[in-house]
Amino acid sequence: MTPHLLGPLSLSGFQHRWFFLCALVAVAVVAVYTRQQLAKPKTALKFANLDLLIGIAPRRSRRLRHLPAALLVVSLLLLTVAMAGPTRDSRIPRDRAVVMLVIDVSESMAADDVAPSRLEAAKQAGKQFADELTPSIDLGLVAFAGTASVLVPPTTNRALMKAAIDKLQTADRTATGEGIFTALQAIATVSGVIGGGDGPPPARIVLESDGKETVPANPDESRGAYMAARAAKDQGVPISSISFGTPYGHVALGGDSIAVPVDDETLEKISDLSGGGEVFHANTLDQLKSAYGTLQQQIGYELVPGDASSGWLILATFTAAGALLAGLLLNRRLPN
Repeated sequence: MTPHLLGPLSLSGFQHRWFFLCALVAVAVVAVYTRQQLAKPKTALKFANLDLLIGIAPRRSRRLRHLPAALLVVSLLLLTVAMAGPTRDSRIPRDRAVVMLVIDVSESMAADDVAPSRLEAAKQAGKQFADELTPSIDLGLVAFAGTASVLVPPTTNRALMKAAIDKLQTADRTATGEGIFTALQAIATVSGVIGGGDGPPPARIVLESDGKETVPANPDESRGAYMAARAAKDQGVPISSISFGTPYGHVALGGDSIAVPVDDETLEKISDLSGGGEVFHANTLDQLKSAYGTLQQQIGYELVPGDASSGWLILATFTAAGALLAGLLLNRRLPN
């Protein structure tokens, strides 16, 4: 059976579970049928010509004669499932949410271990993310190096967002915590004015970085990355992180080549402390785009329960028709 036929029969819950009491009807049918079969008189017929009897007697399996009744019971059970109101999860675009894209623009992002450079690749993937994200979601941009600033407050204006991404430039030091705190402030500011539902809209931070925090040196300090992640958890804003780069990155500073290996551990802990945000690692532009694509699907859509009774009702109808047809063909009468 093809997947599109199986799809309508998928289940995620029932709206009217008490309808399963109707399954007692199928149980009653089985009980009556069994009793009737056991009570049938076993009469002996006298027939002089045995060869003639064999020729005119219908040749059918004794087991097949029960097929119509079995199909009828199955049909009743399928109908019971349909009446219980089965549901299946359907993916629909979100109509309200806030996402802050927080991008590291520290000097290590100039490393060319990812062609043409980490920052240029981040720009390409970020603009694609903005293009593909559900249009009704408010998307904002924070850039951070030694300090952090909101370049674009949460908005549905994707052209403004992409223009700001194009203008990103590197700066010295890395204050990851400041980037997160700045994004949280932007989310809190806009959440109070977004209508269309009860309470604030769901929010998410997407953090892309390649290295350890340098300001402050200890991420557990008051403005550090780990403290910011805990604040995000308190506000119900998970942080999905993308560690971007390879262990072999280098940048030229003051005539020296400085190693800037990607730091996965810090970003993984940030996501974990924030309350279960997703963690991605990308060391190529394609992998970075793939990470953003996965996030776009997760953030841009929500699962809502939808009616799934039609598939069960159709199957029950066909099974009932099969019981009727089998009764006429095998037993020359309707199933009883």
